[in-house]
Amino acid sequence: MQSIRDRLEIILSRLANRAGDERVYTKLYAEAARAAADASDARRKAGVSLGPLDGRIVSIKDLFDVAGEPTAAGSLIRASAEPAARDAVIVQRLRQAGAVILGKTNMTEFAFTAIGDNLHYGTPGNAADAGLIPGGSSSGAGVAVGESTSEISIGSDTGGSVRIPASLNGVVGFKPTARRVPLTGAFPLSMTLDSVGPLARSVADCAVADAIMAREEPAALQPVSLAGLRIGIPRGILFGETQAEVAAAFETCIDRIGLAGARAADLSIDDLIAEMRAATRRGTIASMEGAEVHADWLTSGASVPVDPHVTGPLTRALAVPASAYIRTIRRRGELAATMAERLEAVDALALPTVPMVAPSIAAMTGDEALRDRTEGLLLRNTQIANQLDLCAISLPMPGTKLPAGLMLVGKHGDDRRLLRIAATVEALLGT
Repeated sequence: MQSIRDRLEIILSRLANRAGDERVYTKLYAEAARAAADASDARRKAGVSLGPLDGRIVSIKDLFDVAGEPTAAGSLIRASAEPAARDAVIVQRLRQAGAVILGKTNMTEFAFTAIGDNLHYGTPGNAADAGLIPGGSSSGAGVAVGESTSEISIGSDTGGSVRIPASLNGVVGFKPTARRVPLTGAFPLSMTLDSVGPLARSVADCAVADAIMAREEPAALQPVSLAGLRIGIPRGILFGETQAEVAAAFETCIDRIGLAGARAADLSIDDLIAEMRAATRRGTIASMEGAEVHADWLTSGASVPVDPHVTGPLTRALAVPASAYIRTIRRRGELAATMAERLEAVDALALPTVPMVAPSIAAMTGDEALRDRTEGLLLRNTQIANQLDLCAISLPMPGTKLPAGLMLVGKHGDDRRLLRIAATVEALLGT
């Protein structure tokens, strides 16, 4: 059996070969990772294990605190910030479980945009084709798992930032119910919407990492019978402008799930989507809460360059009155309650994670209108789970030339059941 140290050295060697053009990782902890790998190998030799994460090679998004260094969050503003006094809670829990933390992965500045580009640290090329966008904001996380330079990556998801890169890079990405996994030591974007989730090659790996981070027992997922399982398909707004290849792959997945005994039926939520859009017309929750996080430098002016795709929305949101923000949060609570009632009729929703495969990086840099439209489409389906306080997972869909994702959305707090359903669907689809 290959040692963990050997597996690590193969990855480190790959990364060393491209060191001059590294865009997936912003920081490597080579020596600490070697020590952790050696410790895990020693435990294995002695017949001791810290659990299913022991010896797994893990990367973390560049917004999680690591003691003794500033947390850059993809920005030059933060590069000279005060060093973190201690590891983020999830980093502590991963280390205690024996994870070998390899490094920090690249991200969009302040986790704000969905394309996956970064003006300061470069844009990671998609794992399927380096000329294509990686998706964001957990861009490096999606690419690292897709290219196998980490076995599990930890990202954050405020409007789809785990699931979008998972979909575009052909891996699994899980967004837990918000606040189930602690945010302490994670640089914030939106206190209401932020959640911390894993990307991996399998649902089982995502489930293990999620359980460790949520301080739950990382038990193996028990299969769910698809016979009689009720799948809601929210056709309407969320299915518009879907690329033909993605739509066809989705329908094939639903047919296969149906042949396995599940009952798929349309479940409209267009009215709730329209209501949420009306409630956030003055400013999105992420931009209004993000404007509060960044109010100091937005008001006084940044001393270093900041991506205009970040400063624009945040500056506009800073001008939204508190009364409008409070009204939006109250309305969101009402709509989440209505959604919870509607979901009583089903076990999960199913829809394409994003309505497209990854477009080219060059196209996004040369055309602002196309970039804005693409960003809107990338976020459209995934953000529903954040806005309406649900859990969700993206699985790779078979049948497309470039990666595309099937998203399953579960009820608030129904995380473990959603993961069990997703593992069963994953096995059925053979991805």
